Amino acid sequence: MLHTIAAFDRLGEENAFAVLARATALASQGRDIINLGIGQPDFATPPHIVEAAIKALRDGHHGYTPATGILPLREAVARDLHRRFSVDVSPDRVMIVPGGKVTMFMAILMFGELGVEILYPDPGFPIYRSMIEFTGATPIPVPIREANGFAFSAQETLSLITPRARLLILNSPANPTGGVTPKAEIDALVAGLERHPDVAVMSDEIYASMTYDGEAHVSLLSYPSIRERLIHLDGASKSYAMTGWRLGWSVWPQKLFDLARKLAVNAHSCVNAATQWAGIAALEGPQDCVKKMVEEFDKRRHVVIDGLNRLSGVSCIKPKGAFYAFPNITRSGWKAKPLASALLEEAGVAVIGGPDFGVHGEGYLRLSYANSTENILKAIERMGEFLAHRKAA
Repeated sequence: MLHTIAAFDRLGEENAFAVLARATALASQGRDIINLGIGQPDFATPPHIVEAAIKALRDGHHGYTPATGILPLREAVARDLHRRFSVDVSPDRVMIVPGGKVTMFMAILMFGELGVEILYPDPGFPIYRSMIEFTGATPIPVPIREANGFAFSAQETLSLITPRARLLILNSPANPTGGVTPKAEIDALVAGLERHPDVAVMSDEIYASMTYDGEAHVSLLSYPSIRERLIHLDGASKSYAMTGWRLGWSVWPQKLFDLARKLAVNAHSCVNAATQWAGIAALEGPQDCVKKMVEEFDKRRHVVIDGLNRLSGVSCIKPKGAFYAFPNITRSGWKAKPLASALLEEAGVAVIGGPDFGVHGEGYLRLSYANSTENILKAIERMGEFLAHRKAA
């Protein structure tokens, strides 16, 4: 009989991948499935980025790179942050990693242990809580409320910080809600953090390029008072449609950077070389590809929100960022996960139940509008027919 370490029993999962697997299995059986579950742009990686990777391979970039990433890419990240947010970042603080999750993994491992608390958004990306519990730390959910536009509340967040708190995880624009926290709220949070100098902050800004209605993204890097305890998370997956390339980056306080480097050496050695050269092309090449994707997501956002608000028992506020809608389905009489399961199995529409993102996700579904307008309209029609004829058990 094999016995695993108890910590592994505490590991959770990202159910979007389980839903993807089930949707794929149903499609392989001949079912017509519309997948609004997975958070993945439906665009191809822009050609100039692909060509940069091919050139790198032809030029002989086949070996290991430094664990922190090649210097030209770290410099490109620093220049990009200055271009977008007018902040100065040293390339020596930039870590190149295989996807955004690695930064979460590193940050939570550094601060998580028995007896400490880590605060995270709920509903939020499920890997936050999974990793917190893995380390033995106590997860403290910060409620993300529809009444607040799915922005975090500075006052409520600060009220949850105790002497045992070691790390605060923030995410704006947010997964799964699409909420964007306004500058005034972030200002208030940063001011309040002055009373908690021992609390580090991990700011997940992977959707920073995806905001709408004139809502500007506010990076936590813009606040000098917390720079020496701030871990900034970003990457190429969403902005450049590079999910499968596994390319992320992070900015670390000086005192934590070498710890992150050691974790990289132990875990993955380095990000593959060709992908890193592609990353330079993404950051330093034309940005019209990003603009066009965001413009298309914005059009789909209006389609999906208008459609959801016409469904019986459903209401949905308009998200200001990312490519997710988080409709409220409490008036439908359904619980979220049974409804998500029934929509997939019976209506052929893959969505994610809100509780997969935390206890405060009950009563909601997550829909990704990173799919074609045609498919979104078809999915909404199927959902409407289902809700009209199928009552909750």
